[in-house]
Amino acid sequence: MSKVQTGLRYSEEHEWLDTDAAPAKIGVSAVAADALGDVVYLDLPEVGSELTAGTTCGEIESTKSVSDLYSPVSGTVVEINQEAIDNPALVNEDPYGAGWLFTVEVTSEGPLLSPEEYASKNGGEL
Repeated sequence: MSKVQTGLRYSEEHEWLDTDAAPAKIGVSAVAADALGDVVYLDLPEVGSELTAGTTCGEIESTKSVSDLYSPVSGTVVEINQEAIDNPALVNEDPYGAGWLFTVEVTSEGPLLSPEEYASKNGGEL
């Protein structure tokens, strides 16, 4: 079973949000990373771009498929994780740590799930 990190909130589309970080940090859950298989390419939003909660903001490509990334929040992209772009396997190896994707100066949040709700819906374990 895939790990669901406590202390984060999750979108229905499998992105996690850490609002304890400033600016807020966003990545994909271990549930999504495990389902995707080996991540080989990331297309992330550009620094300075404006995101709208619930809309696509990039792509994540694995050996199995290409999936859209959805922003769990509205706001401005502050930073992208260049290490993850250079080494997309970080998303599989450490999705809640070194495999984070980008940070956002949040203006509003979309609908988000608690770790418990997300784990229950997606078969993950806390």
